[in-house]
Amino acid sequence: MHVVVLGSGVIGLMSAWYLREAGYQVSVIDRQPESGNETSFANAGQISYGYSSPWAAPGVPSKALKWLFEEHAPLKITPSPDKKLIKWAGKMLLNCQIDRYRVNKARMLALANHSQACLQSLKQKVKLDYQGRELGTLQVFRHQAQLKAVEKDMRLLEESGTRFQLLSQSECIQQEPGLASVEDKLVGGLFLPDDETGDCHLFCQQMTKRAKDNGIEFYFDTHINGLITEKDQVVAVSTDQGQIKGDAFVVAMGSYSTKLLEQLNIKIPVYPVKGYSLTIPIQDEAHCPTSTIMDESYKVALTRFDDRIRVAGMAELNGFDPTLPKKRLATLEHVVADLFPKGVDLSRADYWTGFRPMTPDGTPLIGATPYFNLYTNTGHGTLGWTMACGSGDMLAKIVSHQLPDHFQQDAYNLYRYD
Repeated sequence: MHVVVLGSGVIGLMSAWYLREAGYQVSVIDRQPESGNETSFANAGQISYGYSSPWAAPGVPSKALKWLFEEHAPLKITPSPDKKLIKWAGKMLLNCQIDRYRVNKARMLALANHSQACLQSLKQKVKLDYQGRELGTLQVFRHQAQLKAVEKDMRLLEESGTRFQLLSQSECIQQEPGLASVEDKLVGGLFLPDDETGDCHLFCQQMTKRAKDNGIEFYFDTHINGLITEKDQVVAVSTDQGQIKGDAFVVAMGSYSTKLLEQLNIKIPVYPVKGYSLTIPIQDEAHCPTSTIMDESYKVALTRFDDRIRVAGMAELNGFDPTLPKKRLATLEHVVADLFPKGVDLSRADYWTGFRPMTPDGTPLIGATPYFNLYTNTGHGTLGWTMACGSGDMLAKIVSHQLPDHFQQDAYNLYRYD
């Protein structure tokens, strides 16, 4: 059986890997010259199992109104008559209720924890070097109200079996000594010891090589025009290089999955949530993070690579606008300069933007569509790399009709939005 995967970001790549491990012939199609060249290219560098949480949370609607008037707000919404955005935002607001938040976060944690096990198994089997570190994530709080608010998340983490520690101000400095000079700006933190870090683009490049060695075929520099169907099945992908036929097809094109599936009248609630990052050379290791620090006030992550740090965050609802505004750059620069004023050389920073494929409830879309041989693996939002291995494994099991009952496939596929 030949499975064709559309997209070679980290989600498409890991879908292909686990399908091949399940015994299928696999081909991957991507418009880029190499894998991981779009949303996976310069993401936050986090593999954040414990930080898996929906943006749709209690309190967000009122915060969003306040953020409209803040210079360095984590969420920006450009007023638009876009009906898709209005519908998506309406569904997101519904998911901000506490009961929906609990369900969605539990689903995300379950998938993230499964992904952790899959990645650990993968690293035992395949030698990889993507500047990875297994030193955890420290979520730092600047206000007592944030410490109080995290209590509900701690209960859900405990229920899911995720390890965590609530740290005092001084314990945060012990965990991340580079914060010592700004200790007075913090009131505490939540440490998630099992989280990992690394360069996602490097991971994709190395996994592509392993995938080729494992018999997976890649069609790079190949633009997808659409899917060719006969009755209730897809028979081929139309590309600028001709048709590519297969027995089953997986759409893993991130935010671009939405437009492709609309050609078949399949409407998925995935919207591009724009994020930004800076990649900055280190000039003083003693004043830099050793792993990932998440600044809760600005929703910005600072992640350590070998000789660089990646500063990433913010959510902007503005369609597929590729511009790099100076105001967003100023926010990222503000956070890194505020926490690590001596650590990096901002004059040498690389500025980047990407489109995260976000669902209204934060839970990705993995599995069936109305066409019996067409599947989706998209909608992971800010947690693509975190959930990639687990999502790929789950997708392969769905195609093979071997998904364990405890995963409840209907919790992750598009039909939950009907």
